[in-house]
Amino acid sequence: MATRTVVPFGPQHPVLPEPVQLRLTYEDERVVEVTPVIGYGHRGIEKACELNEYAKNIYLCERVCGICSYQHSATVVEVMERLWPLELTPRINYLRTIWSEMARTHSHLLWLGLLADAFGFESMFMQFWRIREKVLDLLEQTTGHRVIQSVNIVGGVRRDIDEQQKRMIVSVLADVRKESQSLINALIGDYTVKKRTVGVGIITKEQAISLGCVGPTLRASGVSEDVRLTKYHAYGELNFEPIVESAGDCYARAAVRARELFQAIDLQLEALSKLPEGEIAVKVKGNPPANEAVMRTEAPRGELFYYAKGNGTRKLERMKIRTPTNANLPAVLVLLPGCQLADVPVNVLSIDPCISCTER
Repeated sequence: MATRTVVPFGPQHPVLPEPVQLRLTYEDERVVEVTPVIGYGHRGIEKACELNEYAKNIYLCERVCGICSYQHSATVVEVMERLWPLELTPRINYLRTIWSEMARTHSHLLWLGLLADAFGFESMFMQFWRIREKVLDLLEQTTGHRVIQSVNIVGGVRRDIDEQQKRMIVSVLADVRKESQSLINALIGDYTVKKRTVGVGIITKEQAISLGCVGPTLRASGVSEDVRLTKYHAYGELNFEPIVESAGDCYARAAVRARELFQAIDLQLEALSKLPEGEIAVKVKGNPPANEAVMRTEAPRGELFYYAKGNGTRKLERMKIRTPTNANLPAVLVLLPGCQLADVPVNVLSIDPCISCTER
């Protein structure tokens, strides 16, 4: 009978810089059982939202996650806008769409770099992040900040995109597309990458649905589900179809994100070409009424869910947040058992975990 060994993977690991521990039980270098241990990064953000005035919660919630900061900002302001409710101008919706897809572009470039790093391709890792810097520069020049944009307010946005900035974005995105294409071809087409990802960490369509997976993790298993199909912001006026792969393995999850990178560039360009005239903010009167609202958006990692309840004062009675990794983490219990111990880092990375936002 093979000897079983329990190995703690995390909470500090060079491949997974996230505050989570996976207790791996393996036999003969093959994982047979996994137990996630979370709770290292709890910050009490939901409770803090009840103690702040509602406007200050924007700055709090956009710090739930550094990578998905913009999406948290856009989602929290929209859920509060639904409490009144407020009627936004089309230009506001288009601007939020452009910045959402810009954030998706930099997030997927970051993940592709981490994937290259997990295989030991250090130069490729740095090249992906070099390209990502161009997208972060776009965010800084159009919103004022690189990481925590703070451009959204209840009732609109703080900044506009003028004609000169539109030309700059188009030019930079052309460079990003060209440089990313050659790198992705080298990464996705590499023999070593295929050997360690094709047929590895499979999540079937049925498992993905029953486990409640979201985002690229769900779509890589053949499920055509994307919150952008609900046509929030300006997505109903853009040419959008979910990116879907059917294999459900690590390679499929990488392919979905690679294809979504170019789709995000296309959506930005289309939104810029259709950007309507209009005001970038509407007047907000009074306090959030005694009402409740829900807002769902598609963050780079998947569905982001916000629930807000007002009570007529300047403070919210309740704010509830569910992040994509919160939904995708149970998938680890399916994709790890049966894999080689050496494949654990890539398998875990394939769901693009963010434990910081999961903990809140």
